[in-house]
Amino acid sequence: MLWSFGEQLLRRGSGVVIQIFLARLLAPEDYGLVAMMSVFIALGGSLMDSGLSQALIRLPDAKQVDFNTAFYSNICFGVLSYALLFLTAPLVANFYAEPRLTALIRVASISILISSLRTVQEAQLTRELNFRLKVLINLPSGIIAGLLAIGLALKGFGVWSLVAQSILTALLSTLLLWHFQKWRPTAVVSGSAFEAMFAFGYKLFLSGFLDTVFNNLYVVVIAKVFSGPVAGIYYFATRLADLVIQNLYTSIQAVTYPALATVQNDDKRLKSGFRKTIVLTTFALFPCMLLLAALAHPFIVFFLDSKWLPAATMLPLLCLAKTLYPVHAVNLAMLKVKGRSDLFLGLEIFKKLMITAVLFFSFRLGIQGILYGQILCSLLAFAPNSYFSSSLLGYTLKEQASDVLPNLALAMLVSIACYFASAQLDWAPFYKLVALGGGALITYAATAYFLSFQAVAIIASLKSKRIAS
Repeated sequence: MLWSFGEQLLRRGSGVVIQIFLARLLAPEDYGLVAMMSVFIALGGSLMDSGLSQALIRLPDAKQVDFNTAFYSNICFGVLSYALLFLTAPLVANFYAEPRLTALIRVASISILISSLRTVQEAQLTRELNFRLKVLINLPSGIIAGLLAIGLALKGFGVWSLVAQSILTALLSTLLLWHFQKWRPTAVVSGSAFEAMFAFGYKLFLSGFLDTVFNNLYVVVIAKVFSGPVAGIYYFATRLADLVIQNLYTSIQAVTYPALATVQNDDKRLKSGFRKTIVLTTFALFPCMLLLAALAHPFIVFFLDSKWLPAATMLPLLCLAKTLYPVHAVNLAMLKVKGRSDLFLGLEIFKKLMITAVLFFSFRLGIQGILYGQILCSLLAFAPNSYFSSSLLGYTLKEQASDVLPNLALAMLVSIACYFASAQLDWAPFYKLVALGGGALITYAATAYFLSFQAVAIIASLKSKRIAS
């Protein structure tokens, strides 16, 4: 998990640094255009994979024919996805009354075709828990592509610099995967292998499809109801919040699923593994998310210019809305480990109906209303997400709450104190970020140590096991 988190942190961290440079060079309108088409590009990516990589990871004894079948299927789905995006691009442009989107979508979706060539190699690395190699592949790809985007932005290419960045990232990471991962496809495929993987994977695909639609639904509504620049500011603020949340979220999903899939029939070990994962990730995540919310204003003022200042009011609420995401991720990973993609899909449908209902009322209250609606949806999702962990593993809602609440309470106290200190002190933004943020993290860790938090005991246990080995 450390390698996975490190890969996400370095890749996304360097990505945010690059995005900050780009934000100084580009206008919110440019990010608004990217936000408008992001949902459609993301849907194309979901269709390309169709859940086959997740099914491949879960197979206990995957053979060459399984890898071949998934590889060629992903290419076919990738071509289909690109064709659909190419044909529907004018409809998207008409929907937003933004003719530039036609060319943007048709070019940006090339990244889907490129990515279809690497899904099997990525699945193999995940099966092997080889996240170190993923760091060596994804980090330089993101940095090189980001530097190209900055160069293009300096030359006045505007939004096209962001499109070029996404395509070059996909191309470089694909080439490096083929270089380092020595698996190569052969001509042998199997219809029965496809049926077996698709029978499990299509439910995850539909779940992911729904998740992609509704994760981007807010951007669609904001761009349609308000304006492109407002959508661009919201999109950029979301990416800042995702620097922390997606690091842990993706790391949890990437590691927990393949690792615990090896003991999928041992409920006692599964419960212990999931419980430790929730304790450790919330212990690490809660202070980071809540401190980012508390210091959002000095963060935006220090790193960006005045055109992005509205993001300082959006970022705290986005952080609060996303704080519980890793807890949701662990509960959903449990369903995949147990092979219950049917329950996974049903749960996603239920939650999306809930999101639709909340958004229907909240958008009438403006951007702030939409953000508060996201917080409400995250809180309401905790009970249904944890229900099946209770019924399938005996990891009850009460146990989850007892594991999560101490970390949450301490992080909230430290962050609230940090927020009021920031409001009262007439310091430069840099000193607020370093002194208050650093001091808050030290206080959080020291308090947890002296109060003997469960996470501290788990870390000490893992450290002693590593030394003994």
